[in-house]
Amino acid sequence: MHVLPWLSPRRRLRKQGGTYVIRVVVVDDEALVRSGFRLILSASDDIEVVATSTGAEAVETIRRERPDVVLLDIRMPDVDGLTVLRQVRALPEPPVVAMLTTFDADEYILTALSSGAAGFLLKDTEPDQLAQLVRTLMAGGVVMSPKASRAVWQSHPGAAARTEDPDTARVGRLSERERDVLVLIAEGLSNADIGTRIHLSAGTVKDHVSAILTKLRVSSRVQAALLAQRAGLLDGPVGERRRSESGL
Repeated sequence: MHVLPWLSPRRRLRKQGGTYVIRVVVVDDEALVRSGFRLILSASDDIEVVATSTGAEAVETIRRERPDVVLLDIRMPDVDGLTVLRQVRALPEPPVVAMLTTFDADEYILTALSSGAAGFLLKDTEPDQLAQLVRTLMAGGVVMSPKASRAVWQSHPGAAARTEDPDTARVGRLSERERDVLVLIAEGLSNADIGTRIHLSAGTVKDHVSAILTKLRVSSRVQAALLAQRAGLLDGPVGERRRSESGL
């Protein structure tokens, strides 16, 4: 499972019986998926699960339950997952949203990520991985199954070609230090790990990340990482230098 950093969740974990609990809402029209996810995740003491079956009910359920993490089916018969995603992301304190799909290479992957999704998971994800993936999302990570990751980088070559020049121009607005930070974001490092790697305080790294998102005109770290990949930054001199310094 690939894990990348994302915007940190705004909510604090709820404490229940001495244990901090992550509240999860599962939105899927398939009863088997809902019951399976509920059964698997509820087996963990630190996760509570509420499930709903339609896109129309999803936003109201999320408003009422105020979850930390939402696992949202991208394809539903009434209101599609992308529409629900945009509505949820517009809430005053939106939860972290990861999209669920049955397909190895769903054409909506890039659209979902650009709309603020923090991950893209296949419904056949191994049961023993699900709880840890939810914890990763809550901790501020982006998670994608290897198949979904391949879909991003390999199944949409035209997207990279169409946006290569604009992306390169946007990366060109960054300072050398900001480009260093962007490469490390794309490698999956947290702010603290980036600070350790390039000898900066976490606060300074946070300032750099904010500047990067503003200059690139993106709203999340995963969007910045995708843009860096499309612009060739990870394969260029900056990426090579960072890997050399890391001994990779």
